[in-house]
Amino acid sequence: MTDIHDPNVQRLLDAPNVAIISTHNPDDSILSAVVWQSVEDGQVAVNSAKGRQWPTNLERDPHITLVVVDPENPYSYVQVRGRASATTGGADEHINQLSKKYIGQDEYPFRQPGEERVKFLIEPEKVTFVKQ
Repeated sequence: MTDIHDPNVQRLLDAPNVAIISTHNPDDSILSAVVWQSVEDGQVAVNSAKGRQWPTNLERDPHITLVVVDPENPYSYVQVRGRASATTGGADEHINQLSKKYIGQDEYPFRQPGEERVKFLIEPEKVTFVKQ
């Protein structure tokens, strides 16, 4: 086991590598989704629009697993397990930062009319780095 500050973990999280998150649906099945991510003060941050399934899942049950795979070696990855907390404060700025990181645009171009953004900060409880 390692932590979020490990250089190998930071390399994967700092690069524009998508993450796969897994949350619990109301029937206790698992929902996985591809998301953009960043690191803020030792926590992983993800962003979505209110009303979508995975944010709704996290509001009900904050347990989350996030995996980022090295695109050059799919057997090298980081897994972060933890609990997510939601905030709308700074969520609009955060999605714009992610837009710049992932697609090089200063403003997130896929916003829908009336959409309210929510940012989740994942407090790492277990961080695993695997390299084969």
